[in-house]
Amino acid sequence: MFFGGYGYPATSFEQTYKCYPASFIDKPQLETGDKIIMPPSALDRLASLHIDYPMLFELHNPATQRTSHCGVLEFIAEEGMIYMPYWMMENMLLAEGDTVEVKNAALPKGTYVKLQPHTKDFLDISNPKAVLETSLRNFSCLTTGDSIMVAYNNKKYYIDIVEAKPASAITIIETDCEVDFAPPLDYKEPERVPAKPAPSASTTTSQGLYWLALFSFHLLPSIRNLW
Repeated sequence: MFFGGYGYPATSFEQTYKCYPASFIDKPQLETGDKIIMPPSALDRLASLHIDYPMLFELHNPATQRTSHCGVLEFIAEEGMIYMPYWMMENMLLAEGDTVEVKNAALPKGTYVKLQPHTKDFLDISNPKAVLETSLRNFSCLTTGDSIMVAYNNKKYYIDIVEAKPASAITIIETDCEVDFAPPLDYKEPERVPAKPAPSASTTTSQGLYWLALFSFHLLPSIRNLW
C-alpha cells in the first residue's frame, strides 16, 4: 500500500510524489545514470528505518502499471516532489507532474545481464565495450524490460534490458556481473550468396554469433556512491 501526504507505514518506506525531469533543478548529471533526487523528509524517514545500503527504490506508475528501480543522489527536492532522469520518465511513460509511487527495495546482486541496443550505430563508437562499461558505473540497478540511455559524444543511445539474473531486477553495485549483448534491433543478417550456398551459410552464422563474442564482458566491482 502506498500512502499519500506524509504518512508512512511502520516498517517500510512507501510514498507518492509528483515527478519532474532533472532539467527543472539544473542537475544534468542525473541524465547519465539511474538516480533520483528526493525531498529531505524522505531521508528523515529512511534514517529511522533499517534500510539496507546502498538505498534502492522501486518506482511505480499507477496510471500505466509500469515499474522500474533506481538509486538516489540527493535529498534536496521540494516536499511532495522528486526529480528523475528524463529518459527514465520516458521509459515509465511519465509526464511532468505525474504521480509516481516510490518504495524502498532490496535487490539481489546481479550476476548476468543481456542488453540490446536499439540501433547498430552504437558500434560506430571507437570502443563501445569501454563506453558501456563506464556508463553502467553510473547505474545502481537494472530492470528487465527497461530501456536505459547511454550518452556519448553528444549522442544518446538507447539500450533494452533483455534479461537479468538472478532476478528480473538486480543491483550492479559492487558486483561481478557478466554482460552479454543481443544483436541491435535494426541489425540484419547478411544475405546469402546463391552461387556459394554452403560458405555463405557458414558466414551468416558466424556474423550472427559475432555479436555475442564481441560484447561479452564483466562489470567488475568498483568504488561507487553508496547512497
